[in-house]
Amino acid sequence: MNRNPLIPFVLIMVMGIGLMFLLSFKGLGDSKDLAKEKEGGGKTEETAEVNPEEFYQQSCAGCHGNQYEGVSGPALKGVGSKYSKDEIKDILTNGKGAMPPGMAAGKEEQMAEWIAKELK
Repeated sequence: MNRNPLIPFVLIMVMGIGLMFLLSFKGLGDSKDLAKEKEGGGKTEETAEVNPEEFYQQSCAGCHGNQYEGVSGPALKGVGSKYSKDEIKDILTNGKGAMPPGMAAGKEEQMAEWIAKELK
């Protein structure tokens, strides 16, 4: 029996084109939700409530340590008495030293308030 070697390539091409159309239609459906969020009608990730302690453990503890003792980043003990809430928010937004900007990604206000209050 002699098989046609082009059949697998044709099947892959047909599946790829079908997947492309499926994802395009899904994107069209999601575009309405994204437009609504952009206008402020929906709740976005930036406006969602965040538990500062959980966010710290997920995003900050790798560099600043589980007990705020500092690992590759500086220790955060006493930061609340060293910097004001606005200065902490500025550091979270723009970065400082080796800390890259935007690490709190829309949660700067809540995180700055928590750091200023809890880490004195």
